[in-house]
Amino acid sequence: MTRDPAPPGRPAGGGSEQRRDPAIEAFLDHLRDERGLSGHTTAAYGRDLDRLRSGFTGGWEDLEPAVLRRIAAGMARAGRNPRSIQRFLSAARSFGRWAVREGLLESSPGATLRGPRPRRPLPRGLDVDQAASAMLQPSERTLDLRDRAMLELLYSSGLRLSELTGLDLGHLDLASGLVRVLGKGRRERTVPVGRIAAGALRDWLGARPEWAATGEPALFVSQRGRRLGNRAVQRRLELAGRRAGLGERLHPHRLRHAFASHLLESSGDLRAVQELLGHADLATTQIYTHLDFQHLAQVYDVAHPRARRARSPLSRHPRERLEPS
Repeated sequence: MTRDPAPPGRPAGGGSEQRRDPAIEAFLDHLRDERGLSGHTTAAYGRDLDRLRSGFTGGWEDLEPAVLRRIAAGMARAGRNPRSIQRFLSAARSFGRWAVREGLLESSPGATLRGPRPRRPLPRGLDVDQAASAMLQPSERTLDLRDRAMLELLYSSGLRLSELTGLDLGHLDLASGLVRVLGKGRRERTVPVGRIAAGALRDWLGARPEWAATGEPALFVSQRGRRLGNRAVQRRLELAGRRAGLGERLHPHRLRHAFASHLLESSGDLRAVQELLGHADLATTQIYTHLDFQHLAQVYDVAHPRARRARSPLSRHPRERLEPS
């Protein structure tokens, strides 16, 4: 009895051998023999291309970007990891470039397609009480004064670790309650310093001359008198977290995330939080603050003057009425 051939890219029924499209086999040989990719990587490419080939009928000349979009959308609906979808599209693009060189395709259908961005893992959140417990109690010890000032400033102003350790004395203006920060891409911003943080900084500045070397500009210094490094700050925060009994490791980014979340919860002003964090892209702020774009759309619909539903001219406040052109 003769078996029907298996669909392209799928195993032949009942046997250990698999029927694979000859073009895919040739491409995998190219990866192994010419590019020297590992067997593991080649096998992953093969699985993704088998998925591609089983997703449409006809010859390779019938492969269009819409096919790739449909398969990728199906993977997303099935709950596949965004990285898996990206890998599938990457395999399709690589195969497409090879197929163009071999004359199987006129153009690569996946050249302009990009997969979903993998979700960034967020740090464990801190509620307001946990954040307060992490702050050191007032102390006369120089070490405690410095550590408390760092903790309060990180939580008060949402600084990155590198921004904190990069601060010089001249960046701080406690009279105005401001600190000037040099962020990513050497973008400078000025952020407010809260009342409690300002008090902790004044206490530290009173003790700083005990440690600081002559001419050292850094705001935070080690006992050796020089600028405090990133790793030293991380160790001090870990110790503060253990003392507070937080359970989860306390690190600078966790305090930055708490700053953004707590500020947004109380103000609802996403744009202001974006500016304070120094984000060039609002989407980055959205990731930090656990918001989704559906919520942002609702905020926009309610708040933006170009998005509000039109009301009857008679129901508008006098100042809202349109002026004659």
